[in-house]
Amino acid sequence: MLIEFSVANFRSFREKQTFSLVKAKGNELEETNTFRIQSPTRFDLLRSAAVYGPNASGKSNFIRALRVMRRIVVDSASWQRGEDIPVVPFRLDARTANSRSEFEVVFLADDIRYQYGFSADKERIYEEWLIAYPKGRAQRWFQRAWEDERQFSAWETGKQLQGEKQVWQRSTRENALFLSTAVQLNSRQLQPVYDWFSENLRIVNIEGLDPALTAALCRTKEKSRIIDFLKAADLSINDVEVQRISFDPQILPADIPESLKEMILSEMVDKNMLEVSTFHRLGSDELVQFDLEDESDGTRKLFSFAGPWVDTLNKGFILFIDELHDNLHPKLVRFLVDLFHSRKSNPKNAQLVFTTHETSILSQEVFRRDQIWFCEKDEYETTHLYPLTDFSPRKGRENLEAAYLSGRYGALPFVGEMAEM
Repeated sequence: MLIEFSVANFRSFREKQTFSLVKAKGNELEETNTFRIQSPTRFDLLRSAAVYGPNASGKSNFIRALRVMRRIVVDSASWQRGEDIPVVPFRLDARTANSRSEFEVVFLADDIRYQYGFSADKERIYEEWLIAYPKGRAQRWFQRAWEDERQFSAWETGKQLQGEKQVWQRSTRENALFLSTAVQLNSRQLQPVYDWFSENLRIVNIEGLDPALTAALCRTKEKSRIIDFLKAADLSINDVEVQRISFDPQILPADIPESLKEMILSEMVDKNMLEVSTFHRLGSDELVQFDLEDESDGTRKLFSFAGPWVDTLNKGFILFIDELHDNLHPKLVRFLVDLFHSRKSNPKNAQLVFTTHETSILSQEVFRRDQIWFCEKDEYETTHLYPLTDFSPRKGRENLEAAYLSGRYGALPFVGEMAEM
C-alpha cells in the first residue's frame, strides 16, 4: 500500500512536493473510499485519488517521477558502468539545473512500513536510505552518502540488516542503487522492498496500453472477471476467445528496412502471438464472432484496460494512470473509479491514483475531500502539488466542480485572446 510519495528537483518540480494517501479527518464515504491497515502501527488510507490541473501544469511529470524512480530501482543493478541515470532536474533555475533529483516513498509491504529514497544526477547516486518499522519503531537498515571532498561514499548499515553487507557495498556501482544490487545478490530481507516496486506498483500509459495482459488473463480462471468487466462497461461483449498462433513474417510491412526486419524476425523466432476474438449476441441465442481489430477504438481501449484493472483489483496493487479521461465517456470514468471504491470488487484494498480533466466526477458523492489534488505552475514555471483540503471545503455542501471551474482552487488554464492575424 502506498502511504506517501515525495519528489524534488525533477523536471517541473523544483521544491520538494509530497503526495499522500493518508486519510484525513472526516467520516464521509469512510466505508467505501478508505480502509484500515492494522500493522504494528495503525494506518487509515485512501483507495483512490484524482489529480487535476491545466495542460502543462506538471500532472504528467508527477506520474513520470514515480515511473523513473521505479525504473531506477528495478533496472539499475544491471546497468553498465557509466550508463546515464534517467533523471532530469529543474532546468529553469541555475541553482537546480546541475543539482540532484530526489525521490522518496513511504509504503507498506508484508505489513511492514518502509521509508525508502535516494538522490541522483545522470552520473551517480549521491544518497540512498532505507528505514523500516517492523515493530512500529524506526530501524535504519542502511544509509549511503557521497562526500564530495573525499570523492567517496560513506556507508552505514544497521545491525538489523542481515547478510553480506560488505560484499553488496563493494558491488554497488556509482550509477546503481544498493537496494537493487543487494537483491540481485540474493538479499532476502530486502526482497519485499524491491518487489513492491517491481510487482505491486503499476504505472500505466493510457496511450500505450497493450491488450496482451487482458488476452493472457482470458486464458486463465480470471476470464469470467474480464467478461464481467466488459459487460459492466456496456460493451455488449458476451464472450472472448484467445488463441496462440505462430508469428507470421507476412504481417510485416513490405517497405520495412531489411535490417529492422531481420532484427524483428530474430526476436520473434519460435514465439507465439495471441489472437483475440470477441463475441456479440445476435437475437436471443446466437453469438457472432469479431476480430478485436474490427471493434471500435473505444472498445479496444477498454479491452486493454480490463486486464490491468482486474489484475490490480485481484492482487491489491497500486495503479497510477495519466489522463484517465482520454477518449472515455464520463460515465465510464465514474465506473472505473467506483470499482476501487467497492469492497466487493476491491477486497484487497488496491489503490488508484490518476490525473484527469474530467470534472463531472469532481463531486463529494464520488470522492472524499482528501482524495482530490491539484497541480499548478507558478510564475517561475515550477509545479506545486496541493490537496483540496488546503481550502477547507464544506463537507457535503460545497459543489466541488463549480468551485474548481470558477477558479476557487486554482489549477485552471489561463486562456487569453489570440492576436489578430
